[in-house]
Amino acid sequence: MITGLDHVLLVCPSIDDGENAYSALLGREPDWRSTDSGGSATVIYQLENTALEIMSPQGGGPLARRLHAMIDGDGPGIKSLIFASDDLAEDRSTFDRRALKPDEIVGGESTDPYSGKARYWSRMRLDEQATHGVRIFTLQRKPSDPLVYKAAKPDAVSGLDHVVINTANPERAAALYGARLGLRLALDRSNPDWDMRLMFFRAGQLTIELAHKLSGGAGNQPDKLWGLSWRVPDIDAAHERLLAANFAVTSIRAGRRAGTKVFTVRDGTLGVPTLVLSAEPA
Repeated sequence: MITGLDHVLLVCPSIDDGENAYSALLGREPDWRSTDSGGSATVIYQLENTALEIMSPQGGGPLARRLHAMIDGDGPGIKSLIFASDDLAEDRSTFDRRALKPDEIVGGESTDPYSGKARYWSRMRLDEQATHGVRIFTLQRKPSDPLVYKAAKPDAVSGLDHVVINTANPERAAALYGARLGLRLALDRSNPDWDMRLMFFRAGQLTIELAHKLSGGAGNQPDKLWGLSWRVPDIDAAHERLLAANFAVTSIRAGRRAGTKVFTVRDGTLGVPTLVLSAEPA
């Protein structure tokens, strides 16, 4: 079964630009660097409850061509959700019965040239039409994975609070993330003042948020991966750190969740709408 979100994939044209931007934003260095002979370079930031993988095309292999096509299609940004599984073979059987048309399970491996360590996993991809335009994979890490979370300063990002997906059809999205993927629906709320219906599905220790504009009505357009909300232990210190690093950030304000504080990061995120919020309610 799905146990959480293993990682979010962000694709951008330059791995150096991606690493520089997100090391500054998150307040931490990558935990993994690697390249793929198919034509990609990758850095990974392992957090408490998930990871951020940044990937860029490198060279002229088939993977590089696919990455260039993604960037040419709709720019840099979040491209995939990769859910964690504790039994990939069982999940494949379940998702096949639920008409998600999973690909065959394939193995993967990666070596970090700086540490010399290697990691291994198995994964499968779900049919993109069945997931309404969102690229979704399910992945099972092999035991003793060397990619582990390392605590940082209180002003650094410690985890991901939620991923935002814009949907034109909330009932269709609810059926996918709830009934077919098996995530728990924690909240379904409509607010005319915001012109929004928001649904929160729990994936391990974070939330997949489905956002629907009420005034738009229900349509058949694809869903769209949109934004990320990061958790920090000390939001005041994180705000000061990003200001000192010349990020354009809003002032700190009360969050929608009672007792939380948040601020918005307006630039330096490779086009990803970004919120930072206190890790725990006051």
